[in-house]
Amino acid sequence: MHTHDDSAAAAATDAAAAPSAREWWEARYAERDGIWSGRVNAVLASVTWGLPVGRALDLGCGEGGDVVWLAEQGWDVTGIDLSVTALERGSRAAVSAGVEDRTAFVAADLARWETTARFDLVTASFLQSWPVEIPRADILLRAAGFVRVGGHLLVTAHAAPPHDDLPPEMHGYRFPSPSEDLAALQLDDAWDVAVAEVRPRTASTSDGDPHQVLDSVVLVRRLR
Repeated sequence: MHTHDDSAAAAATDAAAAPSAREWWEARYAERDGIWSGRVNAVLASVTWGLPVGRALDLGCGEGGDVVWLAEQGWDVTGIDLSVTALERGSRAAVSAGVEDRTAFVAADLARWETTARFDLVTASFLQSWPVEIPRADILLRAAGFVRVGGHLLVTAHAAPPHDDLPPEMHGYRFPSPSEDLAALQLDDAWDVAVAEVRPRTASTSDGDPHQVLDSVVLVRRLR
């Protein structure tokens, strides 16, 4: 009996059978016609209010709610996501809103995606993936490189469980703090930290009941 070898073989089989992040999110979006509300994230709306419009990049854009909203405010926006299904919905939403000429949707792995373009605003809203993890810290570090001089990077995350009835795969998930996300960005003195805080927000349950959630908000500006 070779218990150690059997365990190793089982682990290897489990790893081989586990879906990739792309496969997992495609399956999630295939569950129903719309996963998200389609409304802009409240933090993004408040932070960008008053900023001069320009070129924006939304990392992990999902079904494009933030992309469409930014385009409606006059931004030229590129949304990146793993899921082709989500991006197709985002593209349709842009057409419905009449902003398709100011939006672009790209299916790509954020850990590998490259561009020579630089943006006035780079945003990553709730770029958290469970139960299939993504290299989030590496993605945030790369995101800073897409910001032009004078531009902003906004990172918004769940700082605590977004609701009480978490699925089993989320038990033990480590929610990022503002200080942890700042550390991931590895900023030098070419950057100014405008916001690094946890903000309370009122959200709605699936039944429409209000409840409080906590968002980690990091906003930084490239000075040079």
